[in-house]
Amino acid sequence: MIVCIPVDGGGTVDPRWGRAARVALASVEDGAIVGWEELDVGWDALHDAGSEAGHHARVARFLRDHHVDVVVADHMGGGMRRMLDTMRVSVHLGAGGHARDAVLEAVRS
Repeated sequence: MIVCIPVDGGGTVDPRWGRAARVALASVEDGAIVGWEELDVGWDALHDAGSEAGHHARVARFLRDHHVDVVVADHMGGGMRRMLDTMRVSVHLGAGGHARDAVLEAVRS
């Protein structure tokens, strides 16, 4: 399973999902992280560069291109949540602290 989580430079959960500058993609197998890749997505700068629908499409494309099954975040807006539900991407909100721990907590719940 591929889990996507917004991260800051120190390895903690960035509270901004749709405005994240960077995300991590965690490959999880049998309840353990077996792969971790951090990518600069620039959603912070791109968020207001066009329409809300355009930004949601950008996020959706990223998730689809990276075969994401689960998003773990602190919070997100209703429109983003509806989009992820439509995509059948599981969402776990309320994440904080160390990003790797948040991923493991989400996949165990």
